[in-house]
Amino acid sequence: MEIKKVTDRSFAKYGRVMSGLPVSKILKEMEHTPLTEEVIYVPSLEALEVLAEAEEVKKQGFGGLPIQIGYCNGNNTKLNAVEYHRSSEIDIAATDLVLLLGKQQDIQEDNTYDTALIEAYFVPAGTAVELYATTLHYAPCNAAEGGFRCVIVLPKGTNEALTFTPEKSGEEKLLTAANKWLIAHEESGIEGAFIGLKGKNITVE
Repeated sequence: MEIKKVTDRSFAKYGRVMSGLPVSKILKEMEHTPLTEEVIYVPSLEALEVLAEAEEVKKQGFGGLPIQIGYCNGNNTKLNAVEYHRSSEIDIAATDLVLLLGKQQDIQEDNTYDTALIEAYFVPAGTAVELYATTLHYAPCNAAEGGFRCVIVLPKGTNEALTFTPEKSGEEKLLTAANKWLIAHEESGIEGAFIGLKGKNITVE
């Protein structure tokens, strides 16, 4: 599939590049995080959250709301699923990577989504992007051999275990964690997830 640059005008419907965000110390600390064959996600890492730059991320990105700063690292070439939140997410590329994105507005009434609508964007190392709350996304994909490292910033508590049992109907059946609604592809192997992605499991090659 075509991979567009994150600076392409078409990215504006999904988010924006945060060119003024100070991230050099955050990126330096990311060098110490593991890069494995499997994709790993850590919602909150104290070593990132105690940095002085974290306060600026909180101000510029979330207007002062409490945040968590973690990471998603690994090797990945597949879409597998899409998720969305009730809030923006800030991704900071510690390495070159590719984001597969869609729009929540294109989810059908039965909570299915056509993967043919997904678009791919190349995010160069050192770039911070805000993904709007209505942007469908999941784990980044490799832009080159060797995998990817990506900082993930969200409102504090996002992706933690639910404190209640969601209904098995409507949008609530997509709720898999706090502030996380997820639709999976049948090839993903994500246990307990709602299988609602129709079409090919998009691959980045």
